[in-house]
Amino acid sequence: MNLALVHSRARSGVRAPAVRVEVHLGGGLPSMSIVGLPEAAVRESKDRVRAAIQCAQFEFPARRITVNLAPADLPKDGGRFDLPIALGILAASGQIPLDSLGEYEFLGELALTGELRAIDGVLPAALAVAQAGRKLVVPAGNGPEAALAGRVEARTARTLLEVCAMLSERKSLPLAEAVSVDSVPGPDLADVRGQAHARRALEIAAAGGHHLLLIGPPGCGKTLLASRLPGLLPQADEDEALETAAIASVSGRGLDPARWRERPFRSPHHTASAVALVGGGAEPRPGEISLAHHGVLFLDELPEWDRRALEVLREPLESGVVTVSRAARSAEFPARFQLVAAMNPCPCGWAGDTSGRCRCNVEAVKRYRGRISGPLLDRIDLHIEVPRLPPAELRPDAPGGESTAQVRGRVVQARQRQHARVGKPNARLNQAETASTCRLDERDHLLLERAVDTLQLSARSLHRILRVARTIADLAGDTGIRTAHLTEAIGYRRVDRGNG
Repeated sequence: MNLALVHSRARSGVRAPAVRVEVHLGGGLPSMSIVGLPEAAVRESKDRVRAAIQCAQFEFPARRITVNLAPADLPKDGGRFDLPIALGILAASGQIPLDSLGEYEFLGELALTGELRAIDGVLPAALAVAQAGRKLVVPAGNGPEAALAGRVEARTARTLLEVCAMLSERKSLPLAEAVSVDSVPGPDLADVRGQAHARRALEIAAAGGHHLLLIGPPGCGKTLLASRLPGLLPQADEDEALETAAIASVSGRGLDPARWRERPFRSPHHTASAVALVGGGAEPRPGEISLAHHGVLFLDELPEWDRRALEVLREPLESGVVTVSRAARSAEFPARFQLVAAMNPCPCGWAGDTSGRCRCNVEAVKRYRGRISGPLLDRIDLHIEVPRLPPAELRPDAPGGESTAQVRGRVVQARQRQHARVGKPNARLNQAETASTCRLDERDHLLLERAVDTLQLSARSLHRILRVARTIADLAGDTGIRTAHLTEAIGYRRVDRGNG
């Protein structure tokens, strides 16, 4: 037979759509053409495939070879189709059994020697293959990543010859094996000296999934506090960890299979562009906000960021997804992250400090804080002032605070109450859920209304105050929101829009 069909997977965002590699051997002058919207790396595969087949001691057919990557309207990129194209040519020319290809899907880039090289985006492909009910063959370098899918029979090969031997039933390929997960302890909250108010806000942010803004002079511990937040969050379940790992797999930065259960902590530099944050490129790749999915995105020196870059955070902060649209294609990436931002109170950094060293006038302070738009501040639940610590609290023998493990225990209990009640953290409650779970008595309603009028807050801020109060009540183990909970929640909005 002169026709062979081989199953494979393309890459489109975090999805892995099915691709059928159709190879036909026809009459005419020897040539090889690849159709089906291939990118340059795919078109170049004909030279890699020819050399790999010959080095594996197979015969490269002196025929007119046509390779179709179906569906034809789906862009194909990378070297991931080298292996299925080579197998299709060998099967169409009768050098390997044709009927053995149907139950497998193949991914891998070929070296000129016939060796298989690792590719990116294997984890989403493995998950998709599991749903399709087929088996998967990948390069040995991708074995630990493919094994994370769990529900798929993934086999690994080092060379094209090994794959052909397996299809000819002369040799079996080893199953992909997952590597042991490293449990590397993160930074401990006990290292943070003093800052009881900021520690409390950090605990509330972790318990409810709330966004946090830290305002304080240089060296007061803002970055130190932010780096402790991932350790306070409950351990990600398998589905959450797989989502995060799939994003890392297609990012081009690589996935560490030994640390795939860890919640990510992303801290891009303030010179990063809007594209770096949300993702993009001719072949859409995830940006920092997607790489922080189910984890923490830390933006230091918030007023120094480009205004346009910060404004792209508005929609993902509300929806939890970001759509990257380009002329040729578009891709949707999940972006359910927790934002922690830090900034100085003024250009010199010392406004409000007891030392009196600040020389910025009122207008300079307003211009500095005005670099952050009101709508963005509106979406941040907790605004915390972090003061400079007295030297006595920084001594090595000074009493330390609670450890990460102690605080995390309370956070986990609060999250369990939230999931038992509505199935998600308080920060993600919609308006109807907020109204049903964050009920106040008449006196507290009046207190909240006065605070909204005094601080000139929006309706969005009002609902966020209620959700923070609900989280504070969950930490205390109370079924309802008390006046003390509401008062504390209102106190975390005092610097909203620079009115603090």
